[in-house]
Amino acid sequence: MSAQRPEAMPAHLATPPQDTLRLITCGSVDDGKSTLIGRLLHDSHNLFEDQLSALQADSRAHGTQGDRLDLALLVDGLQAEREQGITIDVAYRFFATEKRKFIVADCPGHEQYTRNMATGASTAQLAVLLVDARKGLLTQTCRHARIVSLMGVKRVVLAVNKLDLLDYGQSVFAGIESQFRDFAAELGFREIVAIPLSALEGDNVTQSSRHMPWYEGPTLLEHLETVPVDAEATRPFRMPVQWVNRASSDFRGYAGRIAAGEVRPGDPVRVLPSGVTTRVSRIVTLDGDLPVAHAGQAVTLTLEDERDIIRGDVLAAGQDPCGVADQFEAQLIWFHENPLLPGRPYDVLVHTRAAIARVMQLKWRLDVNNGAHLAAKTLGMNEIATVTLSLDRPVAFEPYAACPAMGAFILVDRVTRETVGAGMLTHALRRASNLHWQALSVDQSARAAQKSQKPRCIWLTGLSGAGKSTIANLLEQRLHASGRHTYVLDGDNVRHGLNRDLGFTEADRVENVRRMAEVAALMVDAGLIVIVSAISPYRSERTFARGRLGEGQFVEVFVDTPLEVCAARDPKGLYAKAKRGEIKNFTGIDSAYEAPETPEVVLEPGSATPEACVEKLLAWLALTD
Repeated sequence: MSAQRPEAMPAHLATPPQDTLRLITCGSVDDGKSTLIGRLLHDSHNLFEDQLSALQADSRAHGTQGDRLDLALLVDGLQAEREQGITIDVAYRFFATEKRKFIVADCPGHEQYTRNMATGASTAQLAVLLVDARKGLLTQTCRHARIVSLMGVKRVVLAVNKLDLLDYGQSVFAGIESQFRDFAAELGFREIVAIPLSALEGDNVTQSSRHMPWYEGPTLLEHLETVPVDAEATRPFRMPVQWVNRASSDFRGYAGRIAAGEVRPGDPVRVLPSGVTTRVSRIVTLDGDLPVAHAGQAVTLTLEDERDIIRGDVLAAGQDPCGVADQFEAQLIWFHENPLLPGRPYDVLVHTRAAIARVMQLKWRLDVNNGAHLAAKTLGMNEIATVTLSLDRPVAFEPYAACPAMGAFILVDRVTRETVGAGMLTHALRRASNLHWQALSVDQSARAAQKSQKPRCIWLTGLSGAGKSTIANLLEQRLHASGRHTYVLDGDNVRHGLNRDLGFTEADRVENVRRMAEVAALMVDAGLIVIVSAISPYRSERTFARGRLGEGQFVEVFVDTPLEVCAARDPKGLYAKAKRGEIKNFTGIDSAYEAPETPEVVLEPGSATPEACVEKLLAWLALTD
């Protein structure tokens, strides 16, 4: 079997995991987070000589402590941070003592970087929440406490910093601790440990302070070295498949990082979402087979039986499998400056499973300042909400609170490919398991054969006044005269009934097109040729409409009439009203129109008659029948 091993997991990824504590430092601006981490690194002797030399040079060039070392510079790596003296990105640092390894995320304090802070908290097991003793508990302190609670962090250290500036007063510390415990009572923390300290002077960081004899608790490092770590190894076995390893024609393995539990050769496993069962045959690594593999290890598993397994499937404990669903309640943090639009399709990645997702409902937006649940139709950058999420296929999952690796997800814009949001699956919706697709004896092909036609959706998009409705009407007349079975879905007509409840905000426009696309898909399934005439200004929604239909059934027709021509025509007087400010969110005036990039047909009514445009479209359709 030696020929198979070059394709197996690298040896350094297959070593048993060590006791590692992942923690996050957070709090308001200038509370001393970077200085505290720098103090931990320095006083625990985790710096090399060249790092110390670089720190000395940086302290002279950028420091704020005069002739002393500016320990914050060990963490504030970005030039913008050094110029401003603040942290604006998540900086990760690694250090170790004889008792434990540590991964520390230093997170930004400014409100506009809430998304960065949430990212740092997503993998943390403990949060060190800093408070400037001079300022006391601030709004941003409470905001960060709520976010770490939301992200599932159950252990908190309340680090009351800069007590050296207040003569190490016990009453100040006691007052802040009491106030925080009262505030945090509703947040569900398992443990809150309050430690008075001075990160700048080193009091109670790694050594007990002689200035605070009234404090008899552990130093920060002592607490970090001894706090219990919630071990994924005690949970049932879970491994999302990242890669199907075909090292040779007679070898098939499934590579991934174990998310929870442990596995041994001979263990029964269930493949999800298919539900088929088998047993583990081998645990393969570059250094040889393992007798057991634990959470955190990256390995390749071979199975006793040939199974149809792909990337995104999950291998789970045979007697304790995880759930499978396609609709969820979730907590969502929005990252992008462009708002979340419910109904718009986004690419989603749940562990290693890729799918298409839509936020179907914003149940409420969280006010992170006071915990209130607020009504919302969209979500802006750094905002957090509870949503219902619908995927186009079932995925294996566990609630984030039970297994973060199986319950976390990211959303990606399907056009720009930017990551726009991230979140945590709370639970599957009951309808996800109660609803099943009903198989029908008469299908689309039978309905189309009865009508002797190829069902299609001809989607006309363009600015208001471009001539879409005129062309759609003429096209239907010609198709009807030739014996075709047709229907026109006109944007204005649909708004009199099905979409009467929708306005013209960006979110409403997205939902308007989503509903029209769903109706069009039903009509095509009925065997009809459906002609959609709608501005449909956004590429993402037109892409969604195309995806709802089969190959070759969606025909995007760009009615390319220039804005100035449409405005001059102004058949409904809408452009004049929009220019006077009487109509808001009018496409082409104060709302964007995203022209098709690769439409099947381009029509130009500005330089051709509507009849000529219909002839061009009919000729294209005849070529593809």
